[in-house]
Amino acid sequence: MMPNFHKLEPQRVALQADLDQKKSLTERNKLGQFSTPFPLAQEILRHADRLLPAGPVRFLDPAFGTGAFYSALRNVYPNNRIIEAVGFEIDTHYGYPACALWNETGLNLRMTDFTRQTPEPRFNLLICNPPYVRHHHLTTDDKDRLQRLTAERCNIRINGLAGLYCHFIGLSHAWLAEDAIAGWLIPSEFMDVNYGVAIKHYLLEKVTLLHIHRFDPKDVQFSDALVSSAIVWFRNAPPPHNHTVDFSFGGTLSMPAQMRSIPVQALAQEPKWTRFPAAGIRLHPSGPILSDFFRIKRGIATGNNSFFILSDDEVESRNLPRDAFRPILPSPRHVDADEVAADDVGNPLLDRRLFLLDSRMSEAEIARHQPPLLRYLEEGKRQGVPETYLCRHRSPWYAQEDRPAAPIVCTYLGRSNSKCGRPFRFILNHSRATITNVYLAMYPTPTLSAAMCKDRHLIRRIWAALNRITPAQLLGEGRVYGGGLHKLEPRELANVPGESIAALLPAQYRPMRQERLPI
Repeated sequence: MMPNFHKLEPQRVALQADLDQKKSLTERNKLGQFSTPFPLAQEILRHADRLLPAGPVRFLDPAFGTGAFYSALRNVYPNNRIIEAVGFEIDTHYGYPACALWNETGLNLRMTDFTRQTPEPRFNLLICNPPYVRHHHLTTDDKDRLQRLTAERCNIRINGLAGLYCHFIGLSHAWLAEDAIAGWLIPSEFMDVNYGVAIKHYLLEKVTLLHIHRFDPKDVQFSDALVSSAIVWFRNAPPPHNHTVDFSFGGTLSMPAQMRSIPVQALAQEPKWTRFPAAGIRLHPSGPILSDFFRIKRGIATGNNSFFILSDDEVESRNLPRDAFRPILPSPRHVDADEVAADDVGNPLLDRRLFLLDSRMSEAEIARHQPPLLRYLEEGKRQGVPETYLCRHRSPWYAQEDRPAAPIVCTYLGRSNSKCGRPFRFILNHSRATITNVYLAMYPTPTLSAAMCKDRHLIRRIWAALNRITPAQLLGEGRVYGGGLHKLEPRELANVPGESIAALLPAQYRPMRQERLPI
């Protein structure tokens, strides 16, 4: 007699909470362990039931955990349809208690690493929330092994910066029966980033991509992970001619806030899939973009801000030499206005005045001419600052990247519900202050610089035009994370339309598209 699954689910939820409590968040983050809430698991299985033809079910979950999807499977499907259910769990901390919980249900739960198993291609329903292990938690040997196996199983080459979940998708391909349905609950970042290109090729060429539902980033699905989630559905069959894919956003999987169908031909040309369904198919712009006017670079990564960035008072009290420092803008939350004025020597007129240690002198020269600075460097050595990754690769270790002050800087991170109503701010910088990597520096191209020399007020009009760029245009090029946090990389900002800037320039200074500088 089969057990009552409605009674087992509360036990599973309590078990999950107890097991999670016995591990630190750092441990679970490193292993990518974020359990699926049962209401979401049940909604996913109900959607799977609508996609899967009637008949027997052979179920596979390659990252089982305590079994949220299996519990939902047993609640959605009648027992006589489920002829096989197999799960894999690498962590015995969760696996052994899950085995005990589901012992009488017919589950075959294997306590082993799914990525090292020989494929058994008979499963017609795969539902999985794979481990969200970031690439820097994978060893070089593991990356090499996973890349090789993924290429063998589905003929795609996964980028070395990809998280483990990308390999789970590729490796699972060889376990699927013909016409099997797969549903993956994964971070939506693959839709926008470079390492996601291989996954998108797989979804467009190896299988029939059916539907991608993206949750509103403000509605974080996992309370202990700041990640924007998507559910990706596909059938293990070649895509039919003129196939279209459903994209939905917000609300729930069954009742999304927005929905739009996109032809696969358009998806193959679009690098930013998160623009759907809010926006339609993008026409490749024939007009100018921001890279026609600016070289855009991320600000400085110091390697240790608390050591290298000092307040005005700290520099003064330690008697440190001013010529070993240069001014640097504080984080955007300490820059209230969108315009930074400067004093007579070019230092920013801000309440929070910060300076960046950046000396090219050798330690021997510093010992002879600047003993207070040498004492400060010795403090850094005792703290292990020279051994950090960035400092180890600099000579001398306390010298910073060459990043001169930019006349306009753009914030790198932002939220659409910010006080100013704009996710990103363009700041007119009159000072000689450089920036950290929470900003993007915008350096005028030689052509724009020439136009600015002719008209000293031009930069102000350009700054105003930048701040009139709509949030939709900026968000359409950037990427989004859980909690509604948006990010713009230099290449993404460079691709934002720039017609409003071109309109401010005399004809001889308007760039031709073929004259664009490399981004």
